Amino acid sequence: MAQSELFAGDAAPANITKEAKQAAALGGRSIDPGAPLAERMRPRTLDEFHGQSHLLGEGKPLRQLIGSGRARSLILWGPPGTGKTTLGRMLADYQGARFMTLSAVLSGVKDIRAAMNQAEILRREQGASSLLFVDEVHRFNKSQQDAFLPYVEDGTILFVGATTENPSFELNSALLSRARVFVLKALTVEDISHILNAAMHDEARGLGGSGLTITAEAIALLAVGADGDARRGLSLLEMAADLAAIEADQVLEQAPATPISLQLVERLLAQGGARRFDKGGDAFYDQISALHKSIRGSNPDAALYWLCRMLDGGCDPLYLARRLTRIASEDVGNADPRALTLCIDAWETQRRLGSPEGELALGQAALYMACVPKSNAVYSAFTAAMNDARSLGSLPVPEHLRNAPTALMKELGHGEGYRYAHDEAEGYAAGERYFPDEMGDKRYYAPPDHGLETRINERLRRLRELDSAHHDAGREPRNDSDNSSTS
Repeated sequence: MAQSELFAGDAAPANITKEAKQAAALGGRSIDPGAPLAERMRPRTLDEFHGQSHLLGEGKPLRQLIGSGRARSLILWGPPGTGKTTLGRMLADYQGARFMTLSAVLSGVKDIRAAMNQAEILRREQGASSLLFVDEVHRFNKSQQDAFLPYVEDGTILFVGATTENPSFELNSALLSRARVFVLKALTVEDISHILNAAMHDEARGLGGSGLTITAEAIALLAVGADGDARRGLSLLEMAADLAAIEADQVLEQAPATPISLQLVERLLAQGGARRFDKGGDAFYDQISALHKSIRGSNPDAALYWLCRMLDGGCDPLYLARRLTRIASEDVGNADPRALTLCIDAWETQRRLGSPEGELALGQAALYMACVPKSNAVYSAFTAAMNDARSLGSLPVPEHLRNAPTALMKELGHGEGYRYAHDEAEGYAAGERYFPDEMGDKRYYAPPDHGLETRINERLRRLRELDSAHHDAGREPRNDSDNSSTS
């Protein structure tokens, strides 16, 4: 990467005051008329910034840090188009620092070192401070992230990382300990409507003076279509403006009054606008969590909404089929075993027929599971049994439960004393033990009185009564040599 690519703007002379640097940076940044509308409308001051009121409202922490000009290294975590890059630039402006940027998608350790060398030269020769903005910082591996540490510690750079992923999982602890994390939220429809209206009226940077008009209803529809992303909202507005000019068969600058109609916006948004979804990212896991918890909480409407959100966002329907099948065992279980069968059928329908028929079958399965009785007894029992299986070692199978297909095995006592349940009263060998001798009797499965498990519970209570009666009578397990080899 060439050194000139690391910087935005020309170097400020070292002998001007901090206040003069800020004034020059905030008001003097040149505007490229050929740049996209979203870039031209990027806020330059805190007063121009809309959204993130929990961080930038009066007296809020990030506003105080930026406005004071004494900010320290930080991580900005939030969805796309919520102002991370803008806040990084603004922080450099208010700090009177040189803005340097790297993209973790395109850069490596060599680029990091080049940026650090430039920052050291500026600091040594001009006494200038540098802010390094790292976009998609979560894409850097541990060693690449470690490369920043000495420069952050000695003050060579003010480090600002931007990420759409959870820093707790994606950034190493050493870097996190040196930077404060601020969480940005998706912008509201009101925030984006304000931004779009500003772009329509701004004659220097936006579409003001172009002859374009737009109704409040069309602005609101674009704001909804932006899905919390200001960049996307401005891009949609710019696209709508271009389409309006084309339909009017006029050059944009010469249009006396070209309307961006509500119908045009509706057609534009109908071309496709998948909601926020990132396979493997936080949005992905948050949405599958919402689907799972809606089914567990017996809310069929919310369950169907989250299923459709994920399908609309591009989630693989077969992945959803697999997760629904898991829910059938984990959260419905034996309260209604038909749920598992229905999920398998829906999975097979999706596999055989694809969309939209398969997606409807997935919706049917999700709705059914949300409506029927719930039980996590199978999941709890399985987890407890697996923990014992892993922690108790390779306990031997008791002699009376061992298989005895050969004469030698019978001579060794395999199967001796085994009681064939079908020959016992009520088809149950009361008092028989089936765990390893080194273990006591365990009760992993505790079905609640819900759905079919009410009847299962009744059956288990009866069997335990038979066990108690057997022990009270002081009986010993009988030695049934005729069935000792039955496995």
